[in-house]
Amino acid sequence: MADDGGDKTHEATPRRREQAREKGQVAMSQDLAAALVLLFAIILLMTLGKQVAEHFIDYSRTMLSDPLFLISENEEIDGLNQSVMNEFYKTVLSFMRPLSMFFLTLLAVAVLANIAQIGFLWLPDKLGFDFTRLDPIKGFGRIFSMQSVMRLVMGIVKIIICAVVAYYAVWGEIGTILNLTEKDENQISYYLVQTLLMIALKVAVALVIIAILDYMYQKWKFEQDLRMSNEEMREEMKNMLGDPQVLGKRRQIQREMAMKQRGGVQGTSDADVVVTNPTHYAVALKFDPETMDVPIVVAKGADFLAQQIRKIALEHGIPIIEKKLLAQALFKTVAIGQPVRETDHLTALAEIMAYAYRLSGRNIDEELRRRQHRAA
Repeated sequence: MADDGGDKTHEATPRRREQAREKGQVAMSQDLAAALVLLFAIILLMTLGKQVAEHFIDYSRTMLSDPLFLISENEEIDGLNQSVMNEFYKTVLSFMRPLSMFFLTLLAVAVLANIAQIGFLWLPDKLGFDFTRLDPIKGFGRIFSMQSVMRLVMGIVKIIICAVVAYYAVWGEIGTILNLTEKDENQISYYLVQTLLMIALKVAVALVIIAILDYMYQKWKFEQDLRMSNEEMREEMKNMLGDPQVLGKRRQIQREMAMKQRGGVQGTSDADVVVTNPTHYAVALKFDPETMDVPIVVAKGADFLAQQIRKIALEHGIPIIEKKLLAQALFKTVAIGQPVRETDHLTALAEIMAYAYRLSGRNIDEELRRRQHRAA
């Protein structure tokens, strides 16, 4: 049944979100950081502006009233140059503290506003020069695209909202403004500055609210763009898990390997003894003195299979003996169904088999004598 459905009805997978983020496709409002910077700039002007203004006024009075460069030491050109440079450094240092606090605060607000929207995102590929940006056809396409039209409309809406906010803010102060003629110039200047800052603050708050709404819209649009159709979901699963045919072949191989491994463990129930390492390896051996010259490995396994061999041995009452080096050597050198031929192994196995026979109540010497009697 073919169901390629073009409708994007599925939520984006984590992989799709990761790929979009790697390409720089994230949900963010470009106006939010600017609006917050403007808002905090106005707040800083309202709180620190008076202090900075007074500092400027005091400095201007000093520069205009004191004969800084007309002293006797400045009669020579070198002395005058030195005085100018000293005064320049003093000026820079005197204004650095209030202005640095102002601009560093705004920089921190801008950085935090962007991190709050998209987190930390480093895309060095985006720093390179993109020659496709010089394509005039694509440039006109971007200018006259629907997205550009929407930005233009949003810009006009913002201007109208700011104008309305400013109008009502001024209208509320119209009575006070008309009575300013009764005030002196200092009172008028102070009132105008405070009123302008208050109007700017209200406009900035309105811009922040608009930017938050814009961010919510951008996030909703981003989620809609990331949604996946049935065909895209199938392709995504194929890329994540692999081609179905390859995946089926892989599972078949795994089943065959599991069957072989289980087949190797099944011979444990016929064993006379199990040699372990103690947990990593297990080798099950069978020895019939009447029919065999040397013991035969009937099962062996590592890790999980070794646990299964020990489990079967316990269920059937088969002795389990821990011999680390011997278990490792038998596991690596003797295949299942093959006899043990190594002399060093046989010497160690003779003691193990005799001990296992005693535990089971059998007499290995008696069985060997019966075999020799029949052979004679």
